[in-house]
Amino acid sequence: MAYIKALTYYLPEQLLTNEDLVKEFPDWSVDKIAQKVGVNTRHIAGENETAGDMGEKVARKLFEEYHIDPQTIDFLLLCTQSPDYFLPSTACILQERLGIPKTAGAFDYNLGCSGCVYGMAVAKGLLAAGIAKNVLLITSETYTKYLHPSDKSNLSIFGDGAAACLISTEGFAEIGDFVLGSDGGGANNLIIKTGMARHKAMTGKYTTDEEGHVNFDDYLYMNGGNVFNFTLDIVPSMMNDVLVKNNFTQEQIDYYVFHQANKFMLNTIRKVCRLPKDKFYINLEETGNTVSSTIFIGLKDCLENSLIQKGNSVMIAGFGVGLSWGGTILKF
Repeated sequence: MAYIKALTYYLPEQLLTNEDLVKEFPDWSVDKIAQKVGVNTRHIAGENETAGDMGEKVARKLFEEYHIDPQTIDFLLLCTQSPDYFLPSTACILQERLGIPKTAGAFDYNLGCSGCVYGMAVAKGLLAAGIAKNVLLITSETYTKYLHPSDKSNLSIFGDGAAACLISTEGFAEIGDFVLGSDGGGANNLIIKTGMARHKAMTGKYTTDEEGHVNFDDYLYMNGGNVFNFTLDIVPSMMNDVLVKNNFTQEQIDYYVFHQANKFMLNTIRKVCRLPKDKFYINLEETGNTVSSTIFIGLKDCLENSLIQKGNSVMIAGFGVGLSWGGTILKF
């Protein structure tokens, strides 16, 4: 059995408000941005603040908040698509910076919107195999460093942030069975083409897609229409598979916390899947889309505001870059 034993998040100090965006893009209005994506404010990592730095800050916050001795951690997982270096693994660096024992395993994995669900699945596997008893799962992303200054669509959606979750043999939320999937055929729908082995040097090139969005080789590109269609195609069937695998009916789910992509997409998912509005979490106003951290941030927010209570069963689901998806049920 695997449980969530501790959970918290960290947001950088610097803010990017809708008023700031309107100054840069006068053809937009504050209300238009808020209505379209559901975001009022985003937190932006400092110029020299990395995913590793945020990972350290959120882990220390977790240790303090829950009185956790880092010496009890015997495995460290870091989900990030913006690591500090090509190599070594940022997780190994965090092991030393956090005072976690050298006997603990540590590695990064490169995944975005479904990353926290994948990490929970790996952590549960490590516990089941007897490899670890206390797995520290950190999600940390600085997507805003990958955005072109003229890319107003993505600038309005994404924010930076990190979350930390301690997964252990005991805790306050039992982790159920997982449904995971991937489709690399959609890789080009959310991609940064340069900077790694395939195209190491920046090209400075750009094209315009069928939606009129500019595709910069050297910055984050998202084909919003294709990602939206993928989500509407995969989420209903994933939800059903999660229910079947965990022997639940939809009526037995008390709350839904899905990846906070944007307000329009989440509202569409809720309507297509016929989910009650009062059971479906949407809250991107102060954070934006923090990629792999959105679900953990949402869960923490729900716990602090009593939206999730003891005895509740909560479905979580992530979907996006990869393309990839994953879901499970948490029993509080």
